[in-house]
Amino acid sequence: MLRQRIITALLMLAVLLPALFYHRVEPFAALSLLMLAAAGWEWARLNGKSGASAVLIGAGLGILLALAWWLGALEQTWRLLWLMTGSAWVLLSVVALARGASGWSSWPSAVRLPAGLFLLGCAWLAMVQARQIGLSFLLSVFLLVWMADVAAYFGGKRFGRRKLAPTVSPGKSWEGAISGLVGVCLLAAAWVWADSAGVGDQGSLYSRLWALGPTVAILALLFLTAMSVVGDLIESLVKRSAGVKDSSQLLPGHGGVLDRVDALLPVLPLAMMLITL
Repeated sequence: MLRQRIITALLMLAVLLPALFYHRVEPFAALSLLMLAAAGWEWARLNGKSGASAVLIGAGLGILLALAWWLGALEQTWRLLWLMTGSAWVLLSVVALARGASGWSSWPSAVRLPAGLFLLGCAWLAMVQARQIGLSFLLSVFLLVWMADVAAYFGGKRFGRRKLAPTVSPGKSWEGAISGLVGVCLLAAAWVWADSAGVGDQGSLYSRLWALGPTVAILALLFLTAMSVVGDLIESLVKRSAGVKDSSQLLPGHGGVLDRVDALLPVLPLAMMLITL
């Protein structure tokens, strides 16, 4: 299993990194569009669709995103959309996690399916516009999520006692979540210091938040870290409701696309919301 995970990770990096670091945004936009279309297919399967209908839904999401791209969506300012999307994620975190897996399955598929597809589309738009802002900005958002996850894992292993959401994700603990926040704060402090020392380009999420004042920056980091956990928990809740361990087997050893990007889905539009308000 470990060998399979490593091989898949290396192949993903071989495809992702050239597109990410290319001087124009189009290769990254196209690659991320394909990923989100695959995530749309997975979402359809998790919400009761199968076979050709799930494929058509994923393809339809990809076509709609490509059409939005062609119509100039990437060149527009989406302040209101980021505010709406951020509010939707906060509301979803409160209601869905309170109701649990059984409560999720009781919601009509006609509500669950399009709502998830909408949030996936918003995540793609936020991701590509974040790349347009700058590579440093997008990487700082990615690393916030990855640091929160890694620090939470090791902090939970070492200190974990109190379960965060035992009926949804038994492996997560409050101590792990706090460790994730500490890791994010340390990452942010190091990045801001590097930017102020001239190592960076001053364009990271952390430097932009710090420019709004220390209190705002700390509260924003707390909020984004918490929402990265929410993204992970909601996907776990949906998978538990569907009775599956992974969103798919598209990425051998890693599960599906949703399994890899779940924590990013709320954080990307929320990061855009915070810097455009």
